[in-house]
Amino acid sequence: MALVAALALSACTDLAYYQQAVGGHVRVMAAARSVPDWLADPATPAALQARLVLAQHLRRFAVTDLHLPDNASYQRYADLHRPAVVWNVVAAPPDALTLKTWCFVLAGCVSYRGYFDIAEAQTLARTLQAQGLEVGVYGVPAYSTLGWSNWVGGDPLLNTFIGQPDAELARLLFHELAHQVVYVADDSMFNESFATAVERLGVAQWLARHASPEQRAQYAQREQRRQAFRALTQTIRRELAAVYARPSAQQSAADLAAAKAALMQQFRQQYADLKRDWVATAEQHPAASDAAVEAAQRAADAWVARANNASFAALGVYDELVPGFEALYAQDPAWDHFYATVRELAQRPKDERRRGLQAAVEAQSKLATKSM
Repeated sequence: MALVAALALSACTDLAYYQQAVGGHVRVMAAARSVPDWLADPATPAALQARLVLAQHLRRFAVTDLHLPDNASYQRYADLHRPAVVWNVVAAPPDALTLKTWCFVLAGCVSYRGYFDIAEAQTLARTLQAQGLEVGVYGVPAYSTLGWSNWVGGDPLLNTFIGQPDAELARLLFHELAHQVVYVADDSMFNESFATAVERLGVAQWLARHASPEQRAQYAQREQRRQAFRALTQTIRRELAAVYARPSAQQSAADLAAAKAALMQQFRQQYADLKRDWVATAEQHPAASDAAVEAAQRAADAWVARANNASFAALGVYDELVPGFEALYAQDPAWDHFYATVRELAQRPKDERRRGLQAAVEAQSKLATKSM
């Protein structure tokens, strides 16, 4: 759920990119109609009507319970007749987990470049690969304009995500709305980790208050798999970073390549082991299984097959700092206080932001130890 901001204010000197960014966003906005219009239209399928009604319930929960912005966003719906709203391109060198960045007015520098046409994204990917970079291209179901489009109708609900299971739809809406609360130029990891923390905390509260036991069981299974996959990728990411950090005097290029290949082979083997555990769990608890679990596994399979430095680094953008934000919330579990604390943290230099989040994790760990 990557953030694509300030499309109409791109500072990029590539006129073709500027035109596709502005034109693509304008077409998305033009395709949207208000949810009441869709609900009143007899041609709207009953299944879509039910999803739109649920989305409005989630939207109200986001405002009343999570204190997320009450504005025009997600009050309209558009069917784009494609599986993703944009396709993001990420790139990293073969010997580092450092993502290439692109810079924009107001949004600052971000670690991806988004295209409304997958063919254009693939063209850039080939160009970057020719430069010796490792590249990833992935579809994005939603993006945030940080509230800048609310005056013309706000970010719309889209066919690219409206059909997700209830809890997954809640996660996505809470995540994207969180980007309208806090956004720091030039710090994608801070922004995405904050939004991911809000989505996790928010969906846990929604499940506790509004979900059925079956929904909670299904979500628990999906979350268990997410956490196991996240733990595995974090471990491999740390080990790759350690390999890349070794001085060149201590390892040749061939040694580095061999160590990297061994880690990637280890990763794929450990993922295969995880899948066997998941299958066994699903057989033991068939009531908790759902189509979304299988869809998520297929997506994970594809991600693992393509995994490289770019995809590992991009994943880190979304989860690296989440424990710090969750620890901040735990210190004072009131949403307004939490947002105020994060806004204050956002005003500090990047290094201080990182130290502040790490301090919150350490404080929470000490408190947990004392309570044992």
